[in-house]
Amino acid sequence: MPTWNLIFQNSNSPLMEQLIFFHDHTMMILTLITIIVGYIMMNFMINSFHNRYLLQGQEIELIWTILPAIILLTIAFPSLRLLYLMDEISNSHITMKITGHQWYWSFEYPDFKNEELEAYMLPPNNIDQFRLLDVDNRMVIPINTQTRLLITSNDVIHAWTIPSLGIKVDAVPGRLNQLITMIKRPGVAFGQCSEICGANHSFMPFSLESINLKYFMNWMKN
Repeated sequence: MPTWNLIFQNSNSPLMEQLIFFHDHTMMILTLITIIVGYIMMNFMINSFHNRYLLQGQEIELIWTILPAIILLTIAFPSLRLLYLMDEISNSHITMKITGHQWYWSFEYPDFKNEELEAYMLPPNNIDQFRLLDVDNRMVIPINTQTRLLITSNDVIHAWTIPSLGIKVDAVPGRLNQLITMIKRPGVAFGQCSEICGANHSFMPFSLESINLKYFMNWMKN
């Protein structure tokens, strides 16, 4: 895992790992640029001597024109690759539909059953739960399985966001947004609506529980 992971949650999907790697790659370049430029500025302010080759020279002008272009390319190519991977829709094994409401989430599994489950935030009176993050019905997804998520809204614009998976998708009324994700290990991930959707916007979280495929199939039978 990256050693600069100070502001992100631990990744639980290949996409989030790539996003963290790209963040570390870009931060390393920006840190080096900041150190070099700061050193040059401090040197100019302290040193009273002048170098006539720096006042006018074709070589140095060529260097500081080509070098920034190369640095921008080293940032642009990984960024474009990530954008392509985030929009890539591959073959999925399970489809899950998620609908945003004011102010709760509902989800269903069209491949298995048409039952719609609603996830309401639990009241903050239980010390064993995460305050303002846990819900009464968790979304259950198998690990190491390509899962297609269909996200929409029933009233206003919401945003379905899970930081540990690198997912942030708008839930727009009358429109289906889809994405492909795959969870690497079992556990519970918490997310919230990241779009200001109304008075109780901060009280519509959801919980995603990732389990083994065998347990998932048994859960579906029940």
